Amino acid sequence: MEDKVVQQEPVPALLIIPFSIALAQFVIQMLFAGNYGYFRDELYYIACSKHLAFGYVDQPPFSILVLALVRLTLGDSLHAIRALPALTVSVTAMIASLTALRLGGGRFAAGLAALCVAAAPVLIGGGRFFSMNCFDVLFWASCCYLLVRILLGDSPKLWLIFGIVAGVGLQNKYSVGFLCIGIFFGLLLTHNRKHLAQRWFWLGALIAALIFLPHLLWEVKNGFPSIEFMRNASQLKNNPTSALEFFAGQLRELNYFNAIVWLAGLYFFFADRYGRQLRALGWMYVIVFAIMIASNGKAYYLSPIYPMLFAAGAVFIERLTAQPSRGWVKYAVVGAVTLMMLISLPFAIPVLPVEKFIAYEAMLGIKPQAAERTALGALPQHYADQFGWEEMVAVIASAYQQLSPEEQAKCVIYVRNYGEAGAVDFFGWRYGLPNTLCAHNSYWFWGPGERTGDVSIIIGGRSDLKGNLDDLGQYFAHVELAATTHVDYCMPFEDHRQIFICKGFKYSFQKIWNHERFFI
Repeated sequence: MEDKVVQQEPVPALLIIPFSIALAQFVIQMLFAGNYGYFRDELYYIACSKHLAFGYVDQPPFSILVLALVRLTLGDSLHAIRALPALTVSVTAMIASLTALRLGGGRFAAGLAALCVAAAPVLIGGGRFFSMNCFDVLFWASCCYLLVRILLGDSPKLWLIFGIVAGVGLQNKYSVGFLCIGIFFGLLLTHNRKHLAQRWFWLGALIAALIFLPHLLWEVKNGFPSIEFMRNASQLKNNPTSALEFFAGQLRELNYFNAIVWLAGLYFFFADRYGRQLRALGWMYVIVFAIMIASNGKAYYLSPIYPMLFAAGAVFIERLTAQPSRGWVKYAVVGAVTLMMLISLPFAIPVLPVEKFIAYEAMLGIKPQAAERTALGALPQHYADQFGWEEMVAVIASAYQQLSPEEQAKCVIYVRNYGEAGAVDFFGWRYGLPNTLCAHNSYWFWGPGERTGDVSIIIGGRSDLKGNLDDLGQYFAHVELAATTHVDYCMPFEDHRQIFICKGFKYSFQKIWNHERFFI
C-alpha cells in the first residue's frame, strides 16, 4: 500500500509560533516603512491608479485597483500604501504554516515554515513597498496550499477554488500562468494525472480563464502591448543569466541557510516515502525553474514557489529529527536561518539610515549586483530607486519658474521614464506643475494631451553625456540648459540630469507621439 502523509488538522495552539513570527514581521515592516522614500514603481502605480483600466502595458489591473482603493480610504502616505504589502508577507507566512500542517507536520514544522518566509530577503523585502509582487507571492502560496490539499485527497471541488485564486492571480501578474503550466505537466508526469480526467479540474481552469478574460480582451483591443513589453524586457533590459547563475540567485535571494529547508522540501516531494504522492509539486518546481531560465527571468521571479517548499522541508526535518538523538538538528537549522535573517535584514528592509547601510554593506564586502543592464552606485537598485525624486521635481520646478505666466500656461514637461513621470505627477502639485508627458509604457497610452509643446521643459541625459543640445536643437528653435540635478544615492543614470527649456517646437507632440512610444 502506498505510504500516505500523516495528516493533522490545524489547531490554534499549533499556530501560536507562526502567528508571532508573522506579527513581528508586520510590526518591523511598518516601523521602518517611512524610511528612505517612494520607490520608482510606487510612483508609477499611483499614476496608474488615476487611470483605471482592464490592463496596463506592464501588468494586469488587480494591484492597481487595490492601490486605488487604498488611496481612497487611507491616503497615499508611505505607511498607508505599504501596510497591505507588509500584511501579505505575514499572511504568506501563515499559509506556509498551514501547508506544513496539512502535510502532516506539527508545531515545529509550522513554526519553521513561517520563519523561513520571514527570513527570506526576497520575500520579506517584497513587503517593503507597494507592487504586484507582494500579491503574487500570496497568490502562489494560496494556490500551492490548495494543490497540497487536493493531491492529499481533499474534495476535488477544491479545483474550483484553485481556479478562482489562479484567475485573480493572473489578473495581478502573469507569472501565475507559469505555476499553472508547471502543475499541469507535473500532474501529467505522475500518477496524479488522474485529476486531468476529472471535470472539476477543467471547470477550475474555465473559471480562471473567465476571470482573466477581461484583461485578455484589453490586450487584444490594444494590440498585445504586454507581449512587446515582456519581449523587450527579456532581450534588452534583464541581464543574461545562465542556469548556474539563476540557481545561485535562489540561494542568495532566499537566505543561504534557507536552502537547507527548501532543498529538503524538494527531496520530500521526489524521494521521501511520505511525500512521493505529491511528486507532481516537485516536477512543478523543476518545470517553472526551466521556464524562468528559458525566458531570461530575474532570480526573484521564482521566489513565490518557495513557501510551499519551506513547508515541505520543515515537515521532512521534523520527521528526520523525531528521535531525541537528532533533536539538536532542529536547533541548528533554526539558529542558522535566524542568524542569516538578522545579517541580511538591512538588505531587505531599510532598518538602517542610508549612510550606516552603505558602511554595513562595505563591512560585509558586498557590492550591489545589477539584475538589469544598468550601472549601480553605492546602493542596490531597490534602495537607490527610492532616492532623488523630490529633489528632481524641485529642480524641474526651478526651470518652470523661469517661464512667464503665459509660457507656463502652455508648457509641457516631457520626461524619459515612468519613474520620472510618476514623480512629477505626484510631487509636482506643490509647485503648481502640470502633469508630465511620457512615452514610456502605460504613460504612452494616456496620450500627449492638448498642449503642443511649443514651450517645453525636457529632461535630457546625464551632464557627462554630449549631444543633448544638438539633438534637441533639431526639434526646437531655442534650447536653453536651465538646470542640472544632483542627488546622492539615487540610480546613477538619474543623477546629473540636464533640464532644458525648449521653445519654438518645429512639430508637435501630437504629431510625433506614435514614434515616441517605447515599452520596456
